[in-house]
Amino acid sequence: MRTMYLAAAAALAAVALSAGAADKNGSVSASDRKFMEKAALGGMAEVQMGQLAKDRGMSDEVKTFANRMVTDHGKANEELKALAASKGVTLPADVDRSHKGKMDKMSKLSGPDFDRAYMKDMVKDHKKDVDAFRKQAKKAKDPDVQKWAQSTLPTLEDHLVAARKTNDIVQGTKRTGNRETGSKKP
Repeated sequence: MRTMYLAAAAALAAVALSAGAADKNGSVSASDRKFMEKAALGGMAEVQMGQLAKDRGMSDEVKTFANRMVTDHGKANEELKALAASKGVTLPADVDRSHKGKMDKMSKLSGPDFDRAYMKDMVKDHKKDVDAFRKQAKKAKDPDVQKWAQSTLPTLEDHLVAARKTNDIVQGTKRTGNRETGSKKP
């Protein structure tokens, strides 16, 4: 456990040092760097949560949505890594404590309870993502960061639409009282 904390501290120090170096070189503004770091954390979390949903989800709709998250966010993550490297920005290597806590909670659920919790989270997450990417697509200081936000935004908007539709489907069984799905919640 102590080794994990030391590794995390070293990673944070490396991010701070490389971020400072990028700013001194005038490569990326602090706001653009922060956006890139948050996008990296969110993208990694989407992939990991998607993997979890592929394993723990019950409905075909959730599994299909999860597959799309793994594919699309995996691609966006690779694009962001290349962009960050070209700008001298070091991105986080793993998700943060908040995302890990969310995944731990989700991993204790199964079947329709998992489906409902996962899709509710995906709607909430993608609302935040779309808002952040819209802002960055308009106001990024670095033209390459702005271009990446602009090119990624339509996919995130599609994800939000799909998340809402899938959420409506998995929440519908709860609202209609269909107890055949195996849910333990009323």
